[in-house]
Amino acid sequence: MMRIPIDPDVIRMLAAVLVETGLSEIEIAEKDTRIRVVRTPSSGATRAVSDGSPMTPAEVTIGAGASPPAAPDFGMHPGAVTSPMVGVVYLAPEPGAPPFVSVGQSVAAGQTLLLIEAMKTFNQIKAPKAGTVTRVLVSNGTPVEYGEAMMILEN
Repeated sequence: MMRIPIDPDVIRMLAAVLVETGLSEIEIAEKDTRIRVVRTPSSGATRAVSDGSPMTPAEVTIGAGASPPAAPDFGMHPGAVTSPMVGVVYLAPEPGAPPFVSVGQSVAAGQTLLLIEAMKTFNQIKAPKAGTVTRVLVSNGTPVEYGEAMMILEN
């Protein structure tokens, strides 16, 4: 069986894409070659799997020094508005419309902040408390995971 040479630059590039997009996994396949990079939220390390055939994976672990610096964790912030589901974020009610809220805007408890599309259903995410939007941590059309911080509201 022939082993595929693993290009560390490609793995670093894929790891950077994971961090930039907030995804937890990315895979590229060409013919009988497959490279899969997985980011585990608990350890912050990125794992890459490359295989020549579906049955024989070879693993490469990328240490913390090889991956880009981690973004601050806003999930523990007392004003964090976290995602109640996995889906795609929409900051406006429809394409071309102004966003529901913007940084610096005061919001009332129960006011719609954004939409999350999950299973072809648009779910309104409402402000859990009154406050001012100090940060918007997600971009329009990007995927979010359960518990991921999307906005910061402060009094």
